[in-house]
Order: sequence, then C-alpha cells, then structure tokens
Amino acid sequence: MRRLLLLAHRVPVRGEFTLNDLAGGGGRMDEVARSVSTAFTLSNDLRRDTEMTIVFSGGPPGAARRIDLVGARLRYLNPDERSTAALLKNALARAAVYPHDFESSPGLRVGPADPLEVLGVFLARPGAVWLTEGGAPIGTWPGPSDDVGAVVSDPYDPTPEESERLVASGVPRLSVSPRVLRTSQAIDALHRELDLRAAAPAPERA
Repeated sequence: MRRLLLLAHRVPVRGEFTLNDLAGGGGRMDEVARSVSTAFTLSNDLRRDTEMTIVFSGGPPGAARRIDLVGARLRYLNPDERSTAALLKNALARAAVYPHDFESSPGLRVGPADPLEVLGVFLARPGAVWLTEGGAPIGTWPGPSDDVGAVVSDPYDPTPEESERLVASGVPRLSVSPRVLRTSQAIDALHRELDLRAAAPAPERA
C-alpha cells in the first residue's frame, strides 16, 4: 500500500472559495487538486493501491478538517484540476454542516481533525518518510516499494509545530529531485521511483 499525507495550510476549511480562483482565494487548492489527481490517476485507471489523507488547517483553531481518499473504492475522480477541486470543495462544505465523519462520495471520507494528531499517527506507522528539500536522494533509500507512507506539504512550508513533530519522529527525510518541485511533481516522482522498484526483477539467489 502507498499512503500519502498532504498538509494543506491555507485552503478555507469550510469550502468557502470559488472554483474560478483556486490559487488565490482557494488557498492553493489548485495545487492540492493537482496532487490528488497525480496521486491516483493513471492513463485509463486509478491507482487502487494508494490512499491519501489531506489535512486542511486553513481556519480558526479547532476548525481543521481531514479528507481520506481510498483508491480501491474511489469514484468520480477525473484527471482535471477543476473537477477534482469541486469534489474536495463539496466535501468540505458538507463537513461544515455535519459534525461527524461521513463519506461524501465513494472512497472519500471527510470529518474534523487535529492536524498534529493526524501527523503523529501517520508518522508512527511503518514505512513513513518525509519528502522535503534537502533530504537524502530517494534513490539511496533502501526502503520497500509496496508499503510506504510519505508526508508532503502544499506550496507552504510545514508549520513550526509540524516541523518539530516531523523532526522528532526520526523518519527518513527524502528528496526526489535536486530541483525545487511542486507538491504534485514530488508525488509523481515518488510514484515513478516506487513503480520502477516494483517492476525490477527479483535478485537471483545464490
């Protein structure tokens, strides 16, 4: 299973933004939507072995929301940015009315969240890594291809509290490129590395 945790810092948590201004009033929902599309879409299918959690903390204390997407059950996800943003916006808007976790659409669950608690639980699971600038080249990482959990941030850096939790966890800090990439590009590069590892022939036994 491939798991992704995306920290989204400025998207309005009640879905109060227009699809015509995803980069501005949407708090970079454009890049969040691209990241979701990149995480799941293939040429003619979805990555059924992938799960993604997005933590939206762009609101007052206690207002954070999380959206969990499960590739094995996901429906209505198209590769274009606007329809993906609409799917997420609808989930956030409905979550502003319903106080408990619920499934907004097949494979997409939304509810309240404590961002640091979600991050801590994710980091505690086996195979967790942090994709960040200045990390070790991912090609040097001896980790598996089939059980990986990667933390990524939106175009904004993790908060000091998030950074402290990430550093304290001791998980590997990995970089997928010597250049500074967008979040969606980093996810794409991660998938490529893991796809190549999964496709590589098993080493011959002596």
